[in-house]
Amino acid sequence: MTRVDLVDGAGRGGGDGERADRFLTGGLRGLRGLRGELWNAALLPLPPLGRPRRLRWAPHLVVLGITLATTVNNVDQLAQVYRLGYVLGWFLSLAQAAALLLALSRPAAAWWLSLGVNVFVAAAARIPSGHGVFTAAGTVPPDQGGEPWPWSPPSFIAHAAVTLLLALRLPARAAWAAYVLGVGVPFLLQQTIRPGPYDTTVPLSALVFGAVTLIGTLLRGRRETRSQLVRQTTLTAEERARRTLLEERSRIARELHDVVAHHMSVISIQAQVAPHLVKDPPDELRENLQGIRENALEALTELRRVLGVLRSEDPEDPDGAPQAPLPTLDRLDGLLDNARMAGLTVHGGFPAGGERRPLPPGVDLSAYRIVQEALSNAIRHAPGSTVRIALAHGGAGLRVRVTNTAARERVPPSPGAGHGLLGMRERAAMLGGDLAAGPLPDGGYEVSAFLPTNVSPTNGESQ
Repeated sequence: MTRVDLVDGAGRGGGDGERADRFLTGGLRGLRGLRGELWNAALLPLPPLGRPRRLRWAPHLVVLGITLATTVNNVDQLAQVYRLGYVLGWFLSLAQAAALLLALSRPAAAWWLSLGVNVFVAAAARIPSGHGVFTAAGTVPPDQGGEPWPWSPPSFIAHAAVTLLLALRLPARAAWAAYVLGVGVPFLLQQTIRPGPYDTTVPLSALVFGAVTLIGTLLRGRRETRSQLVRQTTLTAEERARRTLLEERSRIARELHDVVAHHMSVISIQAQVAPHLVKDPPDELRENLQGIRENALEALTELRRVLGVLRSEDPEDPDGAPQAPLPTLDRLDGLLDNARMAGLTVHGGFPAGGERRPLPPGVDLSAYRIVQEALSNAIRHAPGSTVRIALAHGGAGLRVRVTNTAARERVPPSPGAGHGLLGMRERAAMLGGDLAAGPLPDGGYEVSAFLPTNVSPTNGESQ
């Protein structure tokens, strides 16, 4: 034999050894998984029927009926036919009934209990002579016969029901393993024990237990397939709704960008250019135009952030959209200065010399937005009025109160009225607070809100 042949043979031998090792490892892993599935007492309740509604508990009632019928008949079978006595017969019959009822919630534990009870009965049974003998090893004349064994008829029916309930809820390999044990263990008893003249029930058990196991595994597979289809349909519908929402938000973002951003950019540029179109413009004009430009640029900054949120697939993800510094009450003075430049007389804020407590981000932002919207309403509906703002820390939150006097002249109705108040109420409700708004006796208007401070911080604007 050449060196090449030796090497080739060693290589083939090594490959066969590796395949054998893989086969053995896979087999051991499968046995461990089978043991975990069949040797456990996991809670797996039998679900009610989905349709029709009137019969949703019918399987449970059928199991209860089988339990009562088999228990009553099993007592006489065990006590008189198998000569176990009524005390032991009742005990074993009730244990079989308990296994059948337990199968409604813990099928694996119930199956082991049922098999254990019937193995004990088969091993302890003593069938009296007198009817001739019919065993697996011999035959008898047609007019003679023995008692059914190793399964008594009531126990046979009960264990078949337990096997079906197990196959309905355990994986197929566990159900078929239980079938093999349910047929194999009584067969071994039949080969080692002679209780007296008997008719073997092993072939019938192989047929019936196999049928109920097949039915149970098929029904379980059908239920799992239907559940997977429902889950897939739900995921598809959710994905479709999510895609539609993203498309609509993208459309809104495009509209906002094309319309609002364009006009705000034009306002900013015009405010920047306007002082150069007038010879020696007064300082007041320069300041007003500079304020217009700064407000336009600030609005563009916030608009870009809102557009980023709209275009983001997950608006709640802080990394999913560009984040800009959100306005807080620290910028209240700048907001009041802008309102004064618009013609309002504004007073108030936090009490002078009072203690300024730190606020949760959501409360800080919402308070700023409420004041901002109240000032915008005063500019739009009561130009030239006097506005008073009061901010005060209460025991469990922040109180915000904004009032304005009546308008000095008649103001034409403004389109979109009411949406600002709705937004303010939603902000307050989101934080667990409340907001009230309404006219005053002197013709002015009041907005009053209470924002609790014992709320979890919020990330970004919600409105």
